[in-house]
Amino acid sequence: MRIVAGKHRGRRLEAPTGRDVRPTSDRTRQSLFNILAHGAWMADGSEALAGADVLDAFCGTGALALEALSHGAARAAFLDKARSSLDMARRNAEMLGEAAQCRFILGEASKPPPAPFAATLAFLDPPYGQDLSPPALTGLSRAGWLAPGALVCVEVGADDVFVPPAGFERLDERDYSQARIHFLRHMG
Repeated sequence: MRIVAGKHRGRRLEAPTGRDVRPTSDRTRQSLFNILAHGAWMADGSEALAGADVLDAFCGTGALALEALSHGAARAAFLDKARSSLDMARRNAEMLGEAAQCRFILGEASKPPPAPFAATLAFLDPPYGQDLSPPALTGLSRAGWLAPGALVCVEVGADDVFVPPAGFERLDERDYSQARIHFLRHMG
């Protein structure tokens, strides 16, 4: 697993062994970030990545937020209920020299602790097949983790049914083999 573009392009990331964490593939991540870099996603017409405050919920390795930092995001919060995932994300951030821009928070996305900042760009990549995204989006919104107008990218399994909760506008969705990514706007 590696950073696919930006200032850290080609740098390797620590990846998990076993099946407890399922990182987004390099190919899917590259497609996602090409879409983010070249689309007019933000409500005010600004760029989605440059200067963004990023949330990586269900962070696993932290690859999504670290990729955003490589593309010019300002800072990132990594949220996961597994200490081992947060530790891996922290080690990856340290390897890239990005730890000073990062916050690592242990907690459930559906009932998160207080937000360190409101994200303008958020990634949710929960385990497939468990319908964790809607309650996580609601919890993150209520707890102030998402700025009004934030762009939210939700990855679900290709066969998973996903209906965004109230307060989120569906902008687009893209299919990638085993995954589907939904692009939403937080209306809060």
